[in-house]
Amino acid sequence: MQISMQNIHKAFGTNQVLSGVNFELQHGEVHALMGENGAGKSTLMNILTGLHRLDQGKIIIDGNETYYSNPKEAEKYGITFIHQELNIWPDMTVLENLFIGKELKSSLGFLKTKEMKALAKEQFKKLSVTIPLDQEASQCSVGQQQMIEIAKALLTDAKVIIMDEPTAALTEREIQKLFEVIASLKKEGVSIVYISHRMEEIFSICDRITVMRDGKTVDTKPIPETNFDEVVKKMVGRELTERYPERTPNLGKTVLQVKNFSRKGVFENVSFSVHSGEILGVSGLMGAGRTEIMRAIFALDKFDSGELWMNGKKVNVKTPYQAIEQGIGFITEDRKDEGLVLDFSIRDNVVLPSLKSFAPKGIIKDKNEQTFVEMLVKRLTVKTESINSQVGSLSGGNQQKVVIAKWVGIGPKVLIMDEPTRGVDVGAKREIYQLMNELTDRGVSIIMVSSELPEILGMSDRILVVHEGKISGELTKAEATQEKIMTLATGGQ
Repeated sequence: MQISMQNIHKAFGTNQVLSGVNFELQHGEVHALMGENGAGKSTLMNILTGLHRLDQGKIIIDGNETYYSNPKEAEKYGITFIHQELNIWPDMTVLENLFIGKELKSSLGFLKTKEMKALAKEQFKKLSVTIPLDQEASQCSVGQQQMIEIAKALLTDAKVIIMDEPTAALTEREIQKLFEVIASLKKEGVSIVYISHRMEEIFSICDRITVMRDGKTVDTKPIPETNFDEVVKKMVGRELTERYPERTPNLGKTVLQVKNFSRKGVFENVSFSVHSGEILGVSGLMGAGRTEIMRAIFALDKFDSGELWMNGKKVNVKTPYQAIEQGIGFITEDRKDEGLVLDFSIRDNVVLPSLKSFAPKGIIKDKNEQTFVEMLVKRLTVKTESINSQVGSLSGGNQQKVVIAKWVGIGPKVLIMDEPTRGVDVGAKREIYQLMNELTDRGVSIIMVSSELPEILGMSDRILVVHEGKISGELTKAEATQEKIMTLATGGQ
């Protein structure tokens, strides 16, 4: 399938999102679509698949002017979109999620469960996925849910697959498996639009790249004819001298101690500490228990045994509210379901954990609240017309900035950041890293869980590696390498 989108314009009210965008996709090509958060990448693909109507321009598919009325029609003709924000039904099983709306039925209307299971197992085998098909999707990690979405797309026999940040929740091993699947699809003539902020991936698997900025097409080039610095400059309109800002940590006393944390079947005898002014990186494969440990510290999930100590004193944290009272903030990896209330405004989301400070006598001081939110939105460069805009209307990266603003706003002593730059563009990533440096300069302790090894190596002062629910090793910044981390993450010494 060949696609040509010509001079595409789209506005939502007074907000002009696309202004004359041109994009071409060739048969059997992996085409990278890059740009800062809010550049219009997802909107462009939503127009292609019929979720939004264009205001001006043309879409030519295989030589014919073509417009789909909705994503289901686009899928029927061979175009599938794997969205950055996962479309998983949590109360349904994995199998039901894979075939929702596309169930196989007999002539009498009975479900062909055996046949669907066989097809699902075949796709899972291609992706090296081992998730029970009868398990509820809510019991799956974000990474597993991402693999379910990818498998769902492969089941449609698509001619074009749009992948929006497909590896954001995946481990290195899963990413490599996905790349093998992409190479196989390409040989079969399937075209792929690959939206990602991970430069290494773009230069590893893509044939061409189109860069967008502020709703316009900046350039399209074959991958061999460009480089990292050129792409970044075109994306952000300026040069980024260093990918990870230099850190000069001034470590103070121990702030948080986790002692012998255990939860049967999930993690066992986990002990570690973090100092004031320190960024403690936490690495490990998906399912190793990294996120589960952090959720237990913040009291989102229960633990069976263990102790928490803050500034040398044992503390009793049984609820997230008690964790906040102790000065612990938690940026969850699942911003859509746990990090934000999508129907609320940016303002309401940012002040949620800090409401008590704006209403000491039960009455909210609007002016103070507005000043507080505007300051945080400005500091984190959230692209929005107003702090009263619905947070669900923002791009994924800008939503992530709102999540970070919410927890920075409580003035934390310890800030747990689980995948803090997932779905965030290279320019915004650097802004988040600089903010992390500013926080640690003020004595805040940061625990950063990340699946991106370059991020772990670039920002951590010390690194813990988790393997099968246990701390398998600890590395200083000086001795850490990708090879050592992966060795520990896979159970080696």
